[in-house]
Amino acid sequence: MLPSPLISAEAIATRVAAMGQEIARTVPAGDLTVVGVLRGAFIFMADLVRAIPREHRCDFLAVRSYGDATISSGVVQITSDLLLPVEGQHLVLVEDIVDTGLTLKYLLDVFTARRPASLRVCALLSKPSRRRVVVPVDFVGFEVPDEFLVGYGLDAAQRFRHLPYIARLPADAASVGTRLG
Repeated sequence: MLPSPLISAEAIATRVAAMGQEIARTVPAGDLTVVGVLRGAFIFMADLVRAIPREHRCDFLAVRSYGDATISSGVVQITSDLLLPVEGQHLVLVEDIVDTGLTLKYLLDVFTARRPASLRVCALLSKPSRRRVVVPVDFVGFEVPDEFLVGYGLDAAQRFRHLPYIARLPADAASVGTRLG
Protein backbone atom coordinates (compact mmCIF):
# COMPACT_ATOMS: atom_id res chain seq x y z
CA MET A 1 0.00 0.00 0.00
CA LEU A 2 1.36 3.41 -0.96
CA PRO A 3 1.52 6.17 1.64
CA SER A 4 -0.86 9.09 1.25
CA PRO A 5 0.46 12.57 0.40
CA LEU A 6 1.66 15.02 3.04
CA ILE A 7 2.74 17.50 0.32
CA SER A 8 0.95 17.08 -3.01
CA ALA A 9 2.63 16.86 -6.40
CA GLU A 10 0.86 20.09 -7.35
CA ALA A 11 2.19 21.95 -4.30
CA ILE A 12 5.70 20.69 -5.02
CA ALA A 13 5.53 21.77 -8.68
CA THR A 14 4.32 25.25 -7.71
CA ARG A 15 7.01 25.70 -5.07
CA VAL A 16 9.83 24.35 -7.27
CA ALA A 17 8.86 26.77 -10.06
CA ALA A 18 8.96 29.65 -7.58
CA MET A 19 12.33 28.50 -6.23
CA GLY A 20 13.79 28.48 -9.76
CA GLN A 21 12.70 32.09 -10.23
CA GLU A 22 14.06 33.02 -6.80
CA ILE A 23 17.44 31.48 -7.61
CA ALA A 24 17.60 33.34 -10.92
CA ARG A 25 16.82 36.66 -9.18
CA THR A 26 19.08 36.14 -6.16
CA VAL A 27 22.26 34.54 -7.48
CA PRO A 28 24.52 37.22 -9.03
CA ALA A 29 25.12 37.35 -12.77
CA GLY A 30 27.94 35.17 -13.97
CA ASP A 31 28.68 31.48 -14.31
CA LEU A 32 26.20 29.36 -12.36
CA THR A 33 26.70 25.71 -11.42
CA VAL A 34 23.91 23.74 -9.79
CA VAL A 35 25.16 20.73 -7.81
CA GLY A 36 22.82 17.97 -6.71
CA VAL A 37 23.50 15.69 -3.77
CA LEU A 38 22.72 12.13 -4.82
CA ARG A 39 20.62 10.19 -4.60
CA GLY A 40 17.74 11.91 -2.88
CA ALA A 41 17.94 15.23 -4.74
CA PHE A 42 17.95 13.95 -8.32
CA ILE A 43 14.21 14.27 -9.00
CA PHE A 44 13.98 17.65 -7.27
CA MET A 45 17.05 18.92 -9.11
CA ALA A 46 15.73 17.79 -12.50
CA ASP A 47 12.61 19.88 -11.99
CA LEU A 48 14.51 22.76 -10.38
CA VAL A 49 17.05 23.27 -13.18
CA ARG A 50 14.23 23.44 -15.73
CA ALA A 51 12.69 26.19 -13.58
CA ILE A 52 15.84 28.37 -13.48
CA PRO A 53 15.47 30.78 -16.42
CA ARG A 54 19.15 31.41 -17.01
CA GLU A 55 22.14 29.53 -18.35
CA HIS A 56 23.76 27.12 -15.90
CA ARG A 57 25.77 23.93 -15.64
CA CYS A 58 24.80 20.86 -13.63
CA ASP A 59 26.89 18.40 -11.70
CA PHE A 60 26.34 15.83 -8.96
CA LEU A 61 28.15 14.35 -6.02
CA ALA A 62 27.23 11.46 -3.77
CA VAL A 63 27.71 11.35 -0.03
CA ARG A 64 27.07 8.76 2.62
CA SER A 65 26.26 9.34 6.26
CA TYR A 66 23.38 6.95 6.86
CA GLY A 67 24.04 3.70 5.02
CA ASP A 68 20.91 1.62 5.68
CA ALA A 69 20.49 2.90 9.24
CA THR A 70 17.59 5.00 10.43
CA ILE A 71 19.81 7.67 11.99
CA SER A 72 22.89 9.46 10.72
CA SER A 73 26.25 8.18 11.88
CA GLY A 74 27.46 11.79 11.91
CA VAL A 75 30.40 10.75 9.72
CA VAL A 76 30.10 12.07 6.17
CA GLN A 77 31.96 10.55 3.25
CA ILE A 78 31.99 11.75 -0.36
CA THR A 79 31.52 8.60 -2.43
CA SER A 80 31.47 10.31 -5.83
CA ASP A 81 32.88 13.81 -6.37
CA LEU A 82 32.11 16.51 -8.91
CA LEU A 83 33.41 16.30 -12.45
CA LEU A 84 33.33 20.07 -13.06
CA PRO A 85 35.55 22.65 -11.32
CA VAL A 86 33.60 25.16 -9.21
CA GLU A 87 36.26 27.78 -8.53
CA GLY A 88 34.89 31.18 -9.57
CA GLN A 89 31.41 29.76 -10.21
CA HIS A 90 28.23 30.84 -8.45
CA LEU A 91 27.36 27.55 -6.82
CA VAL A 92 23.91 26.36 -5.74
CA LEU A 93 24.04 23.15 -3.71
CA VAL A 94 20.78 21.20 -4.01
CA GLU A 95 19.70 18.90 -1.16
CA ASP A 96 16.56 16.82 -0.82
CA ILE A 97 16.24 17.42 2.92
CA VAL A 98 18.23 19.19 5.63
CA ASP A 99 17.83 17.33 8.89
CA THR A 100 20.62 17.52 11.50
CA GLY A 101 22.72 19.79 9.27
CA LEU A 102 25.83 17.64 9.71
CA THR A 103 26.06 16.56 6.06
CA LEU A 104 25.38 20.07 4.82
CA LYS A 105 27.98 21.58 7.18
CA TYR A 106 30.56 19.14 5.85
CA LEU A 107 29.68 19.95 2.23
CA LEU A 108 29.75 23.69 2.83
CA ASP A 109 33.25 23.38 4.30
CA VAL A 110 34.40 21.27 1.32
CA PHE A 111 32.96 23.66 -1.26
CA THR A 112 34.13 26.83 0.48
CA ALA A 113 37.68 25.47 0.20
CA ARG A 114 37.15 25.15 -3.57
CA ARG A 115 36.66 28.94 -3.80
CA PRO A 116 33.37 29.45 -5.62
CA ALA A 117 32.33 33.03 -6.40
CA SER A 118 29.31 32.44 -4.15
CA LEU A 119 27.74 29.45 -2.44
CA ARG A 120 24.06 29.01 -1.70
CA VAL A 121 21.98 26.08 -0.49
CA CYS A 122 18.64 25.00 -1.91
CA ALA A 123 16.67 22.30 -0.07
CA LEU A 124 13.31 20.87 -0.95
CA LEU A 125 12.61 20.04 2.70
CA SER A 126 13.91 21.36 6.01
CA LYS A 127 13.49 19.91 9.50
CA PRO A 128 14.68 22.77 11.72
CA SER A 129 13.64 20.92 14.89
CA ARG A 130 16.34 18.29 14.20
CA ARG A 131 19.31 20.65 13.67
CA ARG A 132 22.46 19.76 15.54
CA VAL A 133 24.51 22.47 13.81
CA VAL A 134 23.48 25.83 12.41
CA VAL A 135 23.69 25.85 8.61
CA PRO A 136 22.42 28.39 6.08
CA VAL A 137 19.62 27.23 3.81
CA ASP A 138 19.00 30.01 1.32
CA PHE A 139 16.09 28.48 -0.58
CA VAL A 140 13.64 26.18 1.24
CA GLY A 141 10.75 24.42 -0.40
CA PHE A 142 8.89 23.31 2.72
CA GLU A 143 9.52 23.08 6.45
CA VAL A 144 8.40 19.67 7.63
CA PRO A 145 7.78 17.96 10.96
CA ASP A 146 10.19 15.50 12.53
CA GLU A 147 8.85 12.46 10.70
CA PHE A 148 10.34 9.96 8.31
CA LEU A 149 9.40 11.18 4.82
CA VAL A 150 9.49 9.48 1.43
CA GLY A 151 8.63 10.30 -2.16
CA TYR A 152 9.81 12.73 -4.83
CA GLY A 153 13.30 11.20 -4.62
CA LEU A 154 13.39 10.50 -0.87
CA ASP A 155 13.53 6.82 -0.08
CA ALA A 156 13.19 4.17 2.57
CA ALA A 157 15.77 1.50 1.68
CA GLN A 158 15.42 2.50 -2.01
CA ARG A 159 11.61 2.27 -1.87
CA PHE A 160 9.08 5.06 -2.55
CA ARG A 161 11.45 7.38 -4.53
CA HIS A 162 9.04 7.21 -7.48
CA LEU A 163 6.12 8.84 -5.67
CA PRO A 164 5.29 12.25 -7.21
CA TYR A 165 4.50 13.64 -3.75
CA ILE A 166 6.01 13.70 -0.24
CA ALA A 167 4.50 11.27 2.28
CA ARG A 168 5.05 10.03 5.81
CA LEU A 169 6.58 6.57 5.85
CA PRO A 170 3.80 4.10 6.64
CA ALA A 171 4.18 2.27 9.94
CA ASP A 172 4.23 -1.11 8.20
CA ALA A 173 7.21 -0.02 6.07
CA ALA A 174 9.33 1.23 9.00
CA SER A 175 11.10 -2.09 9.41
CA VAL A 176 12.62 -2.21 5.91
CA GLY A 177 16.01 -0.84 6.98
CA THR A 178 15.49 2.83 6.17
CA ARG A 179 17.50 6.01 6.34
CA LEU A 180 16.36 9.38 7.55
CA GLY A 181 16.66 12.34 5.18
